[in-house]
Amino acid sequence: MRLVVTGRDGQVAASLLEAGQRRDGIEVVTLGRPVLDLARPDTVFDALAAARPDIVVSAAAYTAVDQAEDEPDLAFAVNAVGAGKVAEAAAKLGVPVIHLSTDYVFDGTKDGAYVETDATAPLGVYGASKLAGELAVAAVNPRHLILRTAWVYSPFGKNFVKTMLRLAGDRDEIAVVADQWGNPTSALDIADSILHAAAVLRGDDSFDGYGIYHLAGTGETSWSGFARYVLETSRALGGPCAKVRDIATVEYPTKASRPRNSRLSTAKFAVTFGWRAPAWRNSADEIVNRVSVGCARTLLQSDGNS
Repeated sequence: MRLVVTGRDGQVAASLLEAGQRRDGIEVVTLGRPVLDLARPDTVFDALAAARPDIVVSAAAYTAVDQAEDEPDLAFAVNAVGAGKVAEAAAKLGVPVIHLSTDYVFDGTKDGAYVETDATAPLGVYGASKLAGELAVAAVNPRHLILRTAWVYSPFGKNFVKTMLRLAGDRDEIAVVADQWGNPTSALDIADSILHAAAVLRGDDSFDGYGIYHLAGTGETSWSGFARYVLETSRALGGPCAKVRDIATVEYPTKASRPRNSRLSTAKFAVTFGWRAPAWRNSADEIVNRVSVGCARTLLQSDGNS
């Protein structure tokens, strides 16, 4: 099975490459700029056709949440028009598309975990552009899985876990928002779930479960609770640690508003595909351990070169 993934440097693309190397019968190919550029729709079909996918994973996106408020045209060009072109190309090639979306399609006012049928109401440009992308994907390719996820972290790229560990190396105390709640989600787990779902799609020509699914880590916490666990785990491994000070959202103003509640129910995905993410703390343990080892190697190399 050949998975072609849009986005070469993203957390999910990197995680899929790693996961694919460990599994027989799976080849993961990533495509990025300039060969495939979502802001240039004319590049999409030829790039995907040349890659000969069995399934397309639409992972590339404009993800600068605050910057999107100043660049709405670019955000919509990539996340809506570009995503639609990827799904359309997959349809022309006769293959399914697995498209990644976000909790930011919701306004965060629900009391409890969001399910797939809850009304969407994005608070900013980023969420609105991703919602427009969902609609575009569904409109052009009936064989679609739209996977909404949240609070993604991994050993790759920039993310909350790596930021907390970096700050802990410089500070004794870190202020972190305590009144936003969600499900921390490892990109390694997202990759595992995508490969699991892709195998189902590839092996069942009569699959009738296409549509929207929520995919997130099991269990919930606040950003400050997540930070506290990451840093306590790091300390146990001999890595950087700092005290976490709880603050309210109003004490950390950002250009774009964030949902106060990003909790996602993953029951539908579990029932359809027989897969559920591990407890978020277990997945965080793995990532913190890997990042801490990487940091230690960097320090040793720096010492050796000094």
